[in-house]
Amino acid sequence: MQPSRSLFTPNFILLILGQLTSLFGNFILKLALSMYVLEVTGSAAAFAGILSLATVPTILLTPFGGILADRANRRNIMVALDTLTGICVLSAALFISGENDLAVISMLLIILSVFGAFETPTVQACIPTMLTGDNIMKGNAVVNQTASLSYLTAPLLGGIFYTAFGLQPVMFASVLCFFITALFECFIRLPYQRPADRQNVLTIIRQDFTESMHYIVKEQTSVAKMLLLTAVSRFFVMGILMVGFPFMVRSVLQLNARYYGAAESALAIATILGSAAAGLLTATLKKTHNTSALLASLGVCMMPAGIIFLLPVNPLVKYGVTLLSFCGMQIAISIFSIYIVSLIQQKTPNHLIGKVMAYTSAITLCVQPLGQIVYGFLFDRFQDTVSLVLLPTGILVCILGLWQRKR
Repeated sequence: MQPSRSLFTPNFILLILGQLTSLFGNFILKLALSMYVLEVTGSAAAFAGILSLATVPTILLTPFGGILADRANRRNIMVALDTLTGICVLSAALFISGENDLAVISMLLIILSVFGAFETPTVQACIPTMLTGDNIMKGNAVVNQTASLSYLTAPLLGGIFYTAFGLQPVMFASVLCFFITALFECFIRLPYQRPADRQNVLTIIRQDFTESMHYIVKEQTSVAKMLLLTAVSRFFVMGILMVGFPFMVRSVLQLNARYYGAAESALAIATILGSAAAGLLTATLKKTHNTSALLASLGVCMMPAGIIFLLPVNPLVKYGVTLLSFCGMQIAISIFSIYIVSLIQQKTPNHLIGKVMAYTSAITLCVQPLGQIVYGFLFDRFQDTVSLVLLPTGILVCILGLWQRKR
């Protein structure tokens, strides 16, 4: 079965519908769990610690998820993972009580983290199997838009549902989402050829890891370069967006939670717009291969936010300019990420795509917390002069983009 030349094939539609229900279920579940832990403990640090612990399995196991995605039937992997996720959440909802709630929630988040390590590279490996040519980038854009749409609607609906009914009904709703996702995925048809060799697990892991590393480092060095660009962009942008923005809104500008909530919605819309732009600009980006311009644009978008904090203007004006600036960054990073992932998918052969996409996910997972830690320190240190964080970062990212253009 060859990848289709059209975008919205039956396989791809089923994948998108499954992603929509799965991500929605994940978002409302995480929202309900976070609100519940905050109510029980009164500590944001408690849930942050649980989430940090839960990310460790994803980082460690993602490369193994890539190996499985290249060795097994990808459709069956997705069906099994979403079915098991539904069963685990259902079990947690039935067994949770006032005495063991934090232990059950912690265990559930760790299990979901393990499943995520195998699901992400599998889904990303499916796209170039279903689509071909320019449609790969358009397909990634649609997947990104689906995730953004779920992120935009799930917090609102999940919050209303949790407030009205409590934790367990939200967990049951998420279980339904995961089972519906598994049902959609049952009807996906992907080419699969069972490996002829019968090797032990350790031999397979060593062989696949060696082969994929040789491909990235020796055969296709452009993939290694793109992985490095992904890491660099995530370090700077996610540190600024996820740590700096809420800090500036709440602590520096001293605006209430409504302003931050409105900003979160605006950033989600910006992500959707960036994904749409990536799909529309497919032909242009394919002709120019101008990753340097995309990277430099991230730095340019930071500049207005840095400049406005140097001016003696009203806090609401600073808020508005900063929000527009950060929405521009979100649009740029969405286009950049989709373009890079699509290039990697197009350059990587099918028998290696799962592993290479797993490395992409693992690098992102490792770099983002590092960026958040670094920028958390910087914003604390320069709380009264945040321009000394924003402007140098913007200039540095622009320089990296220009340096990349000369390479």
